[in-house]
Amino acid sequence: MSALLHEVMNRARRLGVPFDVHLDVTYRCNERCVHCYLNHESPGEMSALEYRGLLDQLAAAGAFFVTFSGGEPLLRPDIFEILADARARSFSVKLKTNATRIGPAEADRIRSLSLQEVHVSIYSHRAETHDAVTGIPGSFERTIQAIRLLRERGQGVVMVHIVTRLASGHHSGVRALAGELDARFLLDPTITPKLDGDFSTRGLNVPSAELVRIMNTPEYVGDVREFCAPPEPPDPSSFDTILCGAGHSHCYIAPDGEVFPCVQFPYSCGNVRRENFLEIWRNSAAMNEVRSVRLRDLPACVRCSHAASCSRCPGLALMDGDLRGPSLQDCEKSWARTSLVPTGCPIPLPMLPR
Repeated sequence: MSALLHEVMNRARRLGVPFDVHLDVTYRCNERCVHCYLNHESPGEMSALEYRGLLDQLAAAGAFFVTFSGGEPLLRPDIFEILADARARSFSVKLKTNATRIGPAEADRIRSLSLQEVHVSIYSHRAETHDAVTGIPGSFERTIQAIRLLRERGQGVVMVHIVTRLASGHHSGVRALAGELDARFLLDPTITPKLDGDFSTRGLNVPSAELVRIMNTPEYVGDVREFCAPPEPPDPSSFDTILCGAGHSHCYIAPDGEVFPCVQFPYSCGNVRRENFLEIWRNSAAMNEVRSVRLRDLPACVRCSHAASCSRCPGLALMDGDLRGPSLQDCEKSWARTSLVPTGCPIPLPMLPR
């Protein structure tokens, strides 16, 4: 991220501008990934006309980045109409897709829209392992072929590797494959629980030893001497800092129009089918509660030795039981990053070595 863009995003956060909006246009999907947090029934999807009105509202609210995802967004026959409407309003658009429905014609259409990036999930560099995660034989070959088609047309592609226990240790192979395909590589070490409260998918997280290796690899985290250094004691000023962009500069809108602070933050704030987006953004009691929380309001985290450097996710904390409590998976990542068990936290953290 450029220094200028970083400053613009920080300013949007300080001013409360919804700079980055994530839209799931459907929960339907042609894959059945073992780690997916969604229920793939997708009743009440908004129409292309409704999305056109919503995009006008987002533009008026100051949004700049708009991400379209699902489910699998290309299952909607009107997806290119919706994407074209977004580009006509000068949004910087990302598309998240499994890419299995992208052939030459779809690749041409995507390139013609000048999307910022197409994000494609790749679970392994080995076809049999990727297909075991998606539940669909042949999905790896179709996805890789689609990436080739997009790159041949000059479309920017990001290969996102969500690390699972089924493909533990495969991240270096996926990174090498991204290099061969001239695609950017991103790694995500967190499995999100299902939004219906089912935590069984967390069993797919990689073992702690593998997480330590990932969090100490320069290709993924940058300078490990800085990233993995022992945490500094929190400065008193950090107690009043904004903890996360959710509800401050970022939000998520589900296929039926329900608005949430983030895609992994199941805390409903209103519905754009009943209210104007800007009214929800500015005046929703739930959204304002989320954005009111500071580090000093977290009774467990404020006493933790990792408080100032933790990547705590408030949405995951809410799913763990308390909006103002710890996000247990981020506690584990903080330990893996520094190899130092957090001290001062009164919450038992069973995933950490003691």
